[in-house]
Amino acid sequence: MKSSNIGGQAVMEGIMMRHKDKYSIAVRRPDHEIELKVEDYRSVFGKAAVWRKPVIRGVVSFVDSLVTGTRCLMYSAEIAGDEEDEEDAKKKAHMTQEERDAQKAKEDRQFKWLLYITVAISIVISVAAFMLLPYVLASFLRKAGASEILVTIAEAFVKLFLFMGYMLLISRMEDIQRTFMYHGAEHKCINCVEHGLPLTVENVLASSRLHKRCGTSFLFLVMLVSIFLHFIFVLVPVFWMRLLGRLLMVPVVAGISFELIQWAGRTDNKFASMMSRPGLAMQHLTTKEPDAGMVEVAIRAVEAVFDWRAYLKEEFGIEVPEPETEEI
Repeated sequence: MKSSNIGGQAVMEGIMMRHKDKYSIAVRRPDHEIELKVEDYRSVFGKAAVWRKPVIRGVVSFVDSLVTGTRCLMYSAEIAGDEEDEEDAKKKAHMTQEERDAQKAKEDRQFKWLLYITVAISIVISVAAFMLLPYVLASFLRKAGASEILVTIAEAFVKLFLFMGYMLLISRMEDIQRTFMYHGAEHKCINCVEHGLPLTVENVLASSRLHKRCGTSFLFLVMLVSIFLHFIFVLVPVFWMRLLGRLLMVPVVAGISFELIQWAGRTDNKFASMMSRPGLAMQHLTTKEPDAGMVEVAIRAVEAVFDWRAYLKEEFGIEVPEPETEEI
């Protein structure tokens, strides 16, 4: 397997794929046609060289992924549902072009603020639920005379229990099943080309739905890295300082986890494979086998930002001719 450096995520009735400075969103419309949108990828932190340093780039990538992912989810929800109801259509029918432009500008500003607020709330809830809450719950053992080492060990078990319980719970939700099928289609497309196969529906369906660089694996790795790093605070005597230390450690945990998962995705050595197994096992919950229609959407998203034919020729020496276009 050779890394293609392409990644993405499932959205509502579709797929987002990103490669270098471009990302695409392919969504299956209610009329069954595929809506495709391609955008320039811009980091919310800008292009300064410091943001590309090891560990720091992991924090940047995590925040950027949340912002871009939330934006794509909102867009896909609009496309997959009814874009415009009859009442809105009637209102806009009586507007001048200037009024429509002004309304669109207002909606864009509201969308931007909603996007950043949503991302901020997501980060706060995630940190509170999976970083701070386990420590607070485990700290009750201190009242029973447990040492700080035992409290930290208990915190690790509580953290893993909460995370795995959350994943198991959402995997049982009927409304999320189709999204997990698109998640599987995304992984299958990437695995297909990274194993030297032409990107066809048949080849994609036959590929694995599990991938080392998956966001699920990243989150599981965050849990493990945080467990090890939090032992640093065992000797800190004050409760609130230990709590604050865990909070300040969040960016470091994200950065280290990012470096580890990127490294694991680029190599096939035994240690990397062993380290990836827990995350791959978790993906059995967050990915499902897609149908051919979902694979078609994923392929459209990939081809919009990634020249897989050039990749196969360069990495595997395989030449795949362009499909012939029908003459009119």
